Order: sequence, then C-alpha cells, then structure tokens
Amino acid sequence: MRALPTQPPPTVNTAAPPTHPLARLALPVAAMAAVIVLSNVLVQHAINDWLTWGAFSYPLVFLVTDLTNRALGPQVARRVAWIGFAIAVVVSLALAPWRIAVASGAAFLFAQLMDVAVFNRWRAATWWKAPLIGSLVASVVDTAVFFFLAFAGTDMNWLMLATGDLAVKALMAAVLLAPYRALLPHLQTWAPPPSAPAR
Repeated sequence: MRALPTQPPPTVNTAAPPTHPLARLALPVAAMAAVIVLSNVLVQHAINDWLTWGAFSYPLVFLVTDLTNRALGPQVARRVAWIGFAIAVVVSLALAPWRIAVASGAAFLFAQLMDVAVFNRWRAATWWKAPLIGSLVASVVDTAVFFFLAFAGTDMNWLMLATGDLAVKALMAAVLLAPYRALLPHLQTWAPPPSAPAR
C-alpha cells in the first residue's frame, strides 16, 4: 500500500490588509473640517468693527494643506482641498446668507489650489519658503475673492475689512511656521506605510 503524497500546509497570509486610499485622507480631512467649522463659528464674534476672531483661526487651513502637500504630495493635497470646499459650503450655508456662503466657498477653493501650486513650486527650497510663500499668495487670493464676491456693490467699506483681514493672515502665515516646523518630523502619521506584500 503506497503512502499518500503529503500536501504542503495551506499558506496563511499574515500580512496586514492593504491601506485603503481614503484612509490616507482621514487625518488631513479631519483637521481641515475642524478648522473650517471653528472658523465659521469664530467669525460670528467680532474683535472690533473690521476684524473677527475667525481671521486668526482660518489661516490654519493653509497649515493643514501645506502639511498634507509635504507628506502626501500635491495630488492628495488638492483632493483634501476639494473635500474642504464641500464642507466649507455646507457649513457656510447653515450659518450665513447664500452670497456669503458662495463667496466663502469660492475663495476657499481658489486659495487652496493656489497654495498647493505655489508650495509645490518651492518644495525643494529651504523648509520655510514653501509654506510661507504659499500661504501669503493664497491669503491674497482668498481675501480678494471673498470680499469682492461677498460685498462688492454694497455700502460696506469692504476694502478696509479686506486690508485688516489680509494683515492678520500675513501675520499668521509667519506665526504658523513654528508648528509647521515642529510637525515635520512627525509626518509619517499623515502617510500610513504601505502594507507588506503577501507571501
């Protein structure tokens, strides 16, 4: 009687399941959503006749975009910007008149895409140049688009409001270099490592 040929034991795949592409967006999208919601709340609280607390929190969206761009690249950063745009429009429509909501959404999207492009142009330069130049250029775009679409043709002195808003954004662009630099060594948390191949 012949012995039956032995069969090799079944291969057990112990590799971790592959990371879904959407998982890479979880942290930057959550951060972007938090900043958008916070800014829409703080903009309701005035500091004086031409400035609100939202002017100080809103530039954090550029910090989120720049960190995403640095960690995951411009394509992912643009994807996060589009998701942020959808969130911004929904939140603005819930809290503000439609003209303000449209102006806010348009300004957000144009500024974010500009930030991604400028950052990517300067990404190989000294660490502070890409986030600073990108944020400054994006801030000009954001302020110009928002205040023109929201208030042009009204009796409001929107040029004065825009000047104050832009001054705060420029200040915050410089201030936010500190957390940007501090977070650079920890960007692996923004980019989940690829799973090991199955054997």
